Amino acid sequence: MRESWRWFGPNDPVTIADIRQTGATDIVSALHAIATGEVWPEQDIVAHQQLIEQHNEPKSSLVWSVVESIPVHEDIKLGRDNHQRYVDSWIASMENLAKCGIKTICYNFMPVIDWTRTDLKFQLPNGAYALRFDQQKFAAFDLFILKRENAEADYSDEELAQAKSIFSLMSADDIALLTKNIIAGLPGKMTDAYTIDNFRNMLAMYKDISKDILRKNLFSFLSQVLPVAEKLGVKLAIHPDDPPRDMLGLPRIICTSADLELLFSALPSPANGITLCVGTYGSRPDNDLPAMAKQYGSRIHFAHLRGVSRDEDEQRSFYEAEHLDSGVDMVGIISALLKEEKSRDISQSGDEIFIRPDHGHQMLDDINKSANPGYSCLGRLKGLAEIRGVIKALSVNFF
Repeated sequence: MRESWRWFGPNDPVTIADIRQTGATDIVSALHAIATGEVWPEQDIVAHQQLIEQHNEPKSSLVWSVVESIPVHEDIKLGRDNHQRYVDSWIASMENLAKCGIKTICYNFMPVIDWTRTDLKFQLPNGAYALRFDQQKFAAFDLFILKRENAEADYSDEELAQAKSIFSLMSADDIALLTKNIIAGLPGKMTDAYTIDNFRNMLAMYKDISKDILRKNLFSFLSQVLPVAEKLGVKLAIHPDDPPRDMLGLPRIICTSADLELLFSALPSPANGITLCVGTYGSRPDNDLPAMAKQYGSRIHFAHLRGVSRDEDEQRSFYEAEHLDSGVDMVGIISALLKEEKSRDISQSGDEIFIRPDHGHQMLDDINKSANPGYSCLGRLKGLAEIRGVIKALSVNFF
């Protein structure tokens, strides 16, 4: 497997020089400065490549191998009359990336909001900090801060009472922080930051968009993108919805194994693949990750390896736990990925699976440093070292 590391560009507190010291060989990155729906120019891609690769001699080599992500414009998701312009732009960006040798592309199809958390500095018993999603806090935001129309219909009487109780104890600063965490944009999000009013307006656009309609729009998008990807040798790797369930009245369509079955049955192209985000899929108790890794092995082009621990009493709430000590069987997942790679005959195809330590605890010296939530250096390095150890042990003993 190819060890990769996410880099957000020149403003990332974790520098390319830092990443070289981790032992990772590949970079996962994107052109975040380009507006959603606009073409990524070839010269901008080359310039970003040069930032990453300019000191590869005589230092350890790093290669920009994976894009995370080319944003999909909301008009494509909504199936609006003008959406073809944005489909064409997405394809043009993919073509320019392929010209530069970058042929693994992670993307998602989440409406309005990308991955979201309620707490960006949830303190663990050992003093480190993790990301957390608290369902009760989220309900309090939805019902009493956002005041989404007809939101009450999505909650039981008990949930309504719990949310009201939580909201009643929140200060103005608490409300502002929770709102910012949910709608103001997190590192790596492919959606824009919102104010509360334009967030409401965006949600309203999806009032008549059902799961079936959103899935139809995804399939329509891919029906145009996949034939080009095949010709270019590009692998597309869709990321699951995070958290993987409907929320805020929005449909979500890449959440479970059944969703993936629908995707691949409709569009069996070999270019149509997935990002196996262990933490995202693992935040649902009905997703069996080792089984999914086996079932969709040939479709896995990229894997985000992190653990989550779900709350015992509220399974929709979770925090991002240790990479090897959580509610998911990371050893079983890595074993399935290694078996899949062995079946591909990597020596001939070079078709290795890119993996990266996804997120990481803010710990030790990083606690007092500026860091993108989930993307501090030491926590991810710890996760990568643990994952590397599992790969080594399994490779020596079983592969």
